[in-house]
Amino acid sequence: MSAAATRGLSILGLLALWSAAALISDDPTILPAPWTLLPRYAQEIENGKLLHHLTATLLRVIAAFVLAMGLGIALGYAMGRYPRLDRWLDPWLVVFLNLPALVLIVLCYLWIGLNETAAILAVTLNKVPNVTTVIREGARSLSPDLDAMAGVFRMSTWARLRHVVLPQLAPFVTAAARSGIAVIWKIVLVVEFLGRSSGVGFQIHLYFQLFDVGMVLVYALAFIAVMLLIEWALLQPWERRVRRWRLA
Repeated sequence: MSAAATRGLSILGLLALWSAAALISDDPTILPAPWTLLPRYAQEIENGKLLHHLTATLLRVIAAFVLAMGLGIALGYAMGRYPRLDRWLDPWLVVFLNLPALVLIVLCYLWIGLNETAAILAVTLNKVPNVTTVIREGARSLSPDLDAMAGVFRMSTWARLRHVVLPQLAPFVTAAARSGIAVIWKIVLVVEFLGRSSGVGFQIHLYFQLFDVGMVLVYALAFIAVMLLIEWALLQPWERRVRRWRLA
């Protein structure tokens, strides 16, 4: 059975379990059945709200993801390659790893204001420590033999980075990216829930206040579908590609 067929059957199984739970509860205000959400999806697509709020959230996810990955890769590589720098920055890393996401979000809103800068910065700061930790381990595991070979052949800095360092770091980068995108979009929803006027998190907050479980599920599942598409269409193929050299 192909991977796509397996995923399809798995999703159908989840929908069947959801349908059974909805029938058992027999209360659509608590758990509506999957098919009862379809007219609501159609309504939100027709009036343009679903696309508007999905786009707003997705743009925030992309911005925070790019910033977190860029800063985390640079910092993690430096800490992994230079032990003295690692000793200085490791306590900072531990502090930020254990600082609750909610605290950073609230502080950014209090210090900067209820704006896009504070929202994206809060998400970025929450994810950078995790990326740094993964990349640091990758930098520590770089082969000294390959590094020595690059020195013998007098490879330029760019050539060494491209042909020696990046292939070894690639599995760690993909691991950080896959876990990062999963965490970032969840934090973005919290950021929107607390202090934005658009996005999936904002809509969930709105319908939470109205006790509308159906609309909460509509927006939550819509964005989960987008994230699954990114995972299956982009991240997993990228991960298989960068791991090919290890299987050669």
